[in-house]
Parts: sequence; C-alpha cells; structure tokens
Amino acid sequence: MKKFTGGLFIGVLGTLAALFGGLFTFKKTVVDPIEDEEEKFDDNRRKAMRKSRSAHQG
Repeated sequence: MKKFTGGLFIGVLGTLAALFGGLFTFKKTVVDPIEDEEEKFDDNRRKAMRKSRSAHQG
C-alpha cells in the first residue's frame, strides 16, 4: 500500500506540473503576443491623436 500511495502522489504531482507547464506555455505563446499587439495599437492611436491635435493648433 505504501508504494501505491507514493506512486499516486508522484503521478498527481507530475500531472499538475504538466498542466501548469502547458498553461504557462500557452500564455507565453498566445496571450502575451496579443496583449503586446493591443498595447502597440493603443500607443499608435495615442500618437496619432496627439499629432492630429498639434496639426490643428495653427
């Protein structure tokens, strides 16, 4: 019974580690690039607004 509980514990830990590793990899490859792109769009929009306002200050 001792080997069974030890193996079960190791199996659960391995499964959790694989799950968290997969989630971390998904975040780094999918979510972060989307957030960076949205941030870039926001920065460009702010720059365009400033440029538009300064052009009409004449």
